[in-house]
Amino acid sequence: MRRNLSAVLLGIALCGPVVMRAEDHPKRYYDSYKKDYHEWNEQEEHAYRHWVEAERHRAYHPWVKADRAEQKEYWRWRHDHPDWH
Repeated sequence: MRRNLSAVLLGIALCGPVVMRAEDHPKRYYDSYKKDYHEWNEQEEHAYRHWVEAERHRAYHPWVKADRAEQKEYWRWRHDHPDWH
């Protein structure tokens, strides 16, 4: 019993850092308008918040809550403003 418990605990200890590192990687989203991928990071989140609040004059809502049409509209704007930070 102890041998099995030790093996399980060792396995968890070795897998822990791998699981935590997977969360460190930003998500990538496909832009069907330009047929490319965008990495979602702090800069992209900042640009998206600006677009929602300042460009569209709407209350902020997370990217994952936006429907496809809104996401497409955002990527269109983002391609027109590549240097926006």
